[in-house]
Amino acid sequence: MFAMVVGALLFAGLATLGLTSLNSVHETQTELASDATKLAQGVQKAVATGRHHESITVLRQSLSVLQAPLGLQGEAILAASSSGGDRGCREFDLGVGADVQGLCLYNLLSPGDPLPSGLTVDQLDIGDLLIGLPVTGHRGRLAYAAYLFSTQVEVANVANLVVVLTRDAPSGVGDAGVWFAIAAAATLAVALIVADRLGHRLARPLQQTEVVTRRIATGDLEARVPVPARVGHELVSLAASVNQMAASLARAQGTQRQFLMSVSHDLRTPLTSIRGFAEALYDGATTDVHYASGIIVSEAGRLERLVTDLLELAKLEAGAFSLQCRALDLSEVVSDTAQAFAPAASALGLAVQISTAPPSSVTCDADRDRLGQVVANLIENALKFAASEVVVSTGVSAGRPWVAVEDDGPGIPEQDLPRVFERLYQSRSSEGRKLGSGLGLAIVDELVVAMGGQVAVQSPTGPQGGTRVVATLKPVAPEAADGNGKSATPV
Repeated sequence: MFAMVVGALLFAGLATLGLTSLNSVHETQTELASDATKLAQGVQKAVATGRHHESITVLRQSLSVLQAPLGLQGEAILAASSSGGDRGCREFDLGVGADVQGLCLYNLLSPGDPLPSGLTVDQLDIGDLLIGLPVTGHRGRLAYAAYLFSTQVEVANVANLVVVLTRDAPSGVGDAGVWFAIAAAATLAVALIVADRLGHRLARPLQQTEVVTRRIATGDLEARVPVPARVGHELVSLAASVNQMAASLARAQGTQRQFLMSVSHDLRTPLTSIRGFAEALYDGATTDVHYASGIIVSEAGRLERLVTDLLELAKLEAGAFSLQCRALDLSEVVSDTAQAFAPAASALGLAVQISTAPPSSVTCDADRDRLGQVVANLIENALKFAASEVVVSTGVSAGRPWVAVEDDGPGIPEQDLPRVFERLYQSRSSEGRKLGSGLGLAIVDELVVAMGGQVAVQSPTGPQGGTRVVATLKPVAPEAADGNGKSATPV
């Protein structure tokens, strides 16, 4: 901030100095033009009234008297005639007519020097002089003015005179420069104090934020940044963002911890059964080898499903999987998948009812294997809680195909509905049968979203309870389907 103030003052000072200098030169030019005109008019008046007879003499005397009061740096009286004789004058071709072929200028005050030091005859606009206009200009800070006037009476072939005056323009700063320096010094002092105060005021919240972020990076997710009350909106927003990040990390850590505990519990239970029956077989403590072996095989399968689902979910979240989406007959995929669960449902005393639309009437854009996995997970989840049957249906709503799986179980409490797609979620109102890994709905949610759809749950669906999970899928684009109703475009 202090550097910005210094830069602004330097820029303003230099710009002011430059503009003041230009203005000073311009004012000096104007004053010299006025002085030259008044001097010429005074000489002409003196000659016309008969007080003096020679304009050259009057002009010389006037310049001698006025040089000091006018602060002239140099002056010259140029004779302007049509012929300079042997004076060695500078001739100018005017090109204004046959009668006047040129103009000869020579310095009557100093024949060896045509003009005062620093000027050349080329700088005088002869055309403006001839029509009676004063000519002004400058070289650096040296300003000059010239004015041509008639002598009334030609003397020694001199009919016209040109008076040239020069003067150095003042700096234009004067006392103002001193006051500007004093004001600039005072401004810099105030800016330094304000910058120091404001810097500390801004730096303190940033330092606190840095300390808190370091604590968060080391694992202290309870650390929070004090929200400043008297600083700008940006620092308040920064503190709130850091606190929100810490809270989100704390929630994620809690969810992860709960997930790991659930996974550990689900892994420990079958491992305990496998170890117990394996030790019984090893020690000969059981004579029913077939029963013990069946338990071991069943629990090993349960472990395998859990590990497989964990790996599948990790791939889905990391995006390390591919989808080959194409136009599919939704009813066909759902029917094939649901019929495969008939033996398992029968063993549990349940029935799987399939209510799908006619073949080829419901199509979707999806990966066949992944869609079958979605339907299988939904049916498996429904079999956990169904009382007597599971109904699988398909249809189209608002142009989008859907598949729904409904059970007649106890239903899900309203407060638990937002959590049904969490990993290893288990309703507190009912235990359910020990089917699957507990990750089925989480995998369903990831897969459906990846294929451009969405999944929702409704519960209860009737007065006795019940749960209905609906997966809405992506419709087939008309231009993507070929004659077989399939699209080979990978997604």
